[in-house]
Amino acid sequence: MKKTSSRSFISRVRASMGELHPTERRLAETVLNFPGDMAGYTASEVAKLAGVSNATVSRFVRKIGYASYDEARRDVRDAGQTGAALLRLGASGADGKHSIGTHLEQSRRNLEKTYEELDNGAVTEIVKAMHAAPRVWLAGYRAGYPMASYLAWQIGQVLPSVGVIPKPGETLAETAASFSEKDVLVLLGLRRSSKAAQTVAEAALNAKMHVAVIGDVAELLALPVRWRFACSTVSTGPLLNHTGVIALCNLIATRTLELSGPDGRKRMEAIEELHDRIGEL
Repeated sequence: MKKTSSRSFISRVRASMGELHPTERRLAETVLNFPGDMAGYTASEVAKLAGVSNATVSRFVRKIGYASYDEARRDVRDAGQTGAALLRLGASGADGKHSIGTHLEQSRRNLEKTYEELDNGAVTEIVKAMHAAPRVWLAGYRAGYPMASYLAWQIGQVLPSVGVIPKPGETLAETAASFSEKDVLVLLGLRRSSKAAQTVAEAALNAKMHVAVIGDVAELLALPVRWRFACSTVSTGPLLNHTGVIALCNLIATRTLELSGPDGRKRMEAIEELHDRIGEL
């Protein structure tokens, strides 16, 4: 059967549950519990995991619209590479495969890969541009939002006009109306990226702002922006590993404070004075 549906693997399995034979339903329940196993397991391995025959696996994938098991496996693998945690989750995760040592090693690799591709001159350049900008905008969606918030919080110690978008309850148009040609936008573009991420980048480019993209989304890094900082987010587990991303944000923030000069130090002193006066900390 030729694959004609544009639905995801998971949605196909769920939609078919009422039409499946009991053994096929047992297989469906198994792959719904650990769909990531489809990407790395052979048909025989999945059959063994579910306690069914190879023939059941073949019938099952045809019933949900795939020509073969390999076609279904490719669909799951491709979806998992976009960052879909559910399709990166496998039964093997429960046996200690993703140990502290494994996670540490992958974090180290991501740091090394991210820093290998890092241009120190570009870091200095974007920091100087942020200091010169009337306003610095940090944008992020989904996983990118907390990263953008972290970077905004750090550089806000020396930069007086820093904003994080999207703002609650505000449309992009209402935000973009405040974009200025001399402003800087730093977009944290991480998988699985919202379509809004490209829209906000294009709005900033149309406003002739200086734009930087930090992340692992090829489409966003390919935009005609001034700075691109590619980050490795490879993971051995169901969640992408953002160690390299947060390290890069920390580096940019550190350089921002280091190059802040008298005005930055004056702002930091004012903040500390207020901390003492208000007693917040």
